[in-house]
Amino acid sequence: MENYLHIFNAFEDYLKDFQKKLPSKPAYLYESQSYILDLGGKRLRPLLVLIANDLFQGNQRKALPAALCIELFHNFSLMHDDIMDEAPLRRKQPTVHTKWNIHTAILGGDAMLVKCYESLLLTDSDKKEELIQLFNKTALEVCEGQQLDMNFEDEGLISIEDYLEMIKLKTAVLLGCSLKMGAIIANADSNDAERIYQFGIHAGLVFQLQDDYLDTYGETVNTGKQKGGDILACKKTILFIDTYIQADESDKIKLLEFFDKKVQHPSDKIEQVTALFHKYKADEHLKAKINFHHDKAVEAMHAITSIAENKKTVFLEFVESLTQRIA
Repeated sequence: MENYLHIFNAFEDYLKDFQKKLPSKPAYLYESQSYILDLGGKRLRPLLVLIANDLFQGNQRKALPAALCIELFHNFSLMHDDIMDEAPLRRKQPTVHTKWNIHTAILGGDAMLVKCYESLLLTDSDKKEELIQLFNKTALEVCEGQQLDMNFEDEGLISIEDYLEMIKLKTAVLLGCSLKMGAIIANADSNDAERIYQFGIHAGLVFQLQDDYLDTYGETVNTGKQKGGDILACKKTILFIDTYIQADESDKIKLLEFFDKKVQHPSDKIEQVTALFHKYKADEHLKAKINFHHDKAVEAMHAITSIAENKKTVFLEFVESLTQRIA
């Protein structure tokens, strides 16, 4: 998306202006918001709002408040997720609850959610009600996805379908919402707005499933993460679920023993668990699912009728980039 540097810069300027206008009191409440926003990130979600708006020949100025709403919501969810995950770091810096305290992280996040609505109401569009309905639906779905993720930690084996639904709600719906907001503000045809939403859903699933794959099979030099981190943390990703469903009784017992946090595991845990994944072709099945959702995303983009094919290149290249590292 390097051709959209001007859009990125416009959003960064808009975000900085928002931060400058934040009150200084009460202490910590707004400072914590500015802190997490300053930690950076790719700003992918607000960029999707603006690029989708551009795709449908919209006015960038009109879409900036909605883009800010999405970025604020994303960071609000990170502040609260970090508390639930007891995470000490976010982008290599102390999380808000670590730097201040849990109370500040909760209140700062709550206040940021209110700011989401303030920003969305500033959108210059006669479809504000539709935008708010879409945002409300998405915000609830993200909360549902987070709760499902937490529930799965304490439940027995879940199905692959349940796992896919969880990551769709946790990750994919916000990407779809970002794109659809940009389309709505540009007065796109309702069918095309839904098609670009579906593109975002499938691209989001590709993104999250790829993360699951790369955690086990990606090289640290490329991913920046410890190889096999999910295995060491006893995280039951789709690779675990698929393997357990197919495994014979003996291998089921082995797999559960490796994923029992109370048991002291041997140093070669990653190697042995990965061998079980490979034995039951869970890695191949995951690649197939990634490719399936890649193809569905491409199909949804090509189905958009109101824009020329050559204008869709940025999105097609984006979803393609998500699958290139698993070849």
